[in-house]
Amino acid sequence: MIYLDYQATTPLAPEAFEAMVPLLRDQFANPHSAHRPGRAAAAQVEAARERILSAMAVDHGRLIFTSGATEALNIAIVGGARVAREADPRRTKVIAPATEHAAVRDTVLALTEEGFEALLLPVDGEGLVDLDAARAAIDGHAAIVAAMLVNNEIGVIQPVDQLAAMAHGAGARFLCDAVQGFGRVAMPRAADMIAISAHKVHGPKGIGALWLRDGVLPRPVMQGGGQEGGLRPGTLSPALCAGFGAAAQLIDQRRDDDAAHVEQLWTMAERLFQGWTINGSTAHRYHGNLNIRREGLDAARLLSECRTLAISLGSACASGSGRPSHVLQAMGLSDKQARGSVRIGFGRYTTPAELEDAARMMEAAAAMQGLS
Repeated sequence: MIYLDYQATTPLAPEAFEAMVPLLRDQFANPHSAHRPGRAAAAQVEAARERILSAMAVDHGRLIFTSGATEALNIAIVGGARVAREADPRRTKVIAPATEHAAVRDTVLALTEEGFEALLLPVDGEGLVDLDAARAAIDGHAAIVAAMLVNNEIGVIQPVDQLAAMAHGAGARFLCDAVQGFGRVAMPRAADMIAISAHKVHGPKGIGALWLRDGVLPRPVMQGGGQEGGLRPGTLSPALCAGFGAAAQLIDQRRDDDAAHVEQLWTMAERLFQGWTINGSTAHRYHGNLNIRREGLDAARLLSECRTLAISLGSACASGSGRPSHVLQAMGLSDKQARGSVRIGFGRYTTPAELEDAARMMEAAAAMQGLS
């Protein structure tokens, strides 16, 4: 099997696996217990927290562990919006680009049930947010402005610094979904909140984190034992934290090598897929994400023909819905064009030979549909 679905999840780094084993097998104490084994487990959690903060290259704020980025984004959006409205009842707008991941998009829309106004900003044909529409929408009624750093479906890098400046100019908080950008693109310096996930950076599934700027404190969205500074209750898994920390440490150590490897693969991909059209901006893009389409292609049929190739029709979270991608639709693609699109994701452990073999398989599958 050739694995080219890095946006859905990344292979677990061997170093992350090894960091987890002792904590799963031997050092099993609850990190919130006061006895010596508990304190030892807690020390592992804090060491992981520091490694992640170092990889984020931030020297202030705090990091809250969560079960994943979805939970982190819910805390930031729901908890942040509630705090903003409590402080100023006029702040009822929650704003995000229309191409956001469902973890943001659906959470923003769900807040309408609490009396908030959800605004989804349009994007242009390259998937970049319409900054004029953003300026018009982000005013003194804004509570939260949220935007992805790197889009999970098309790899487009949004102008998050400009959006953050607009949010702050209006007195609102800015949240960045950096799940696809962490370890690949510099973290936004002006963000108030940043969500990340371990399994997108060769760490384990089941753990993510929310970074909060000093002085930023959303309301908790769950009640419980008061762990993680009272913001995210629940017993932490030291093993998952350690795996996340080890993956983050590798980011620091391998950042330049990983980036060079991805650029090599991107250059190859541009040559191998010359007969395809790239979806999304090529100038403002993370090069480990190649979302491409072909006129007349049935992408679902192509996937069924390429049985030894793991690629995607779009977000893994919505892959079973049967609906065209809301991201591609927001860019102005027709349903037919969206259904003829596939996402190829590669990174640290992808070999050039695998990419070449994948291209040959896809070309053969396209030819079976009468395309050449």
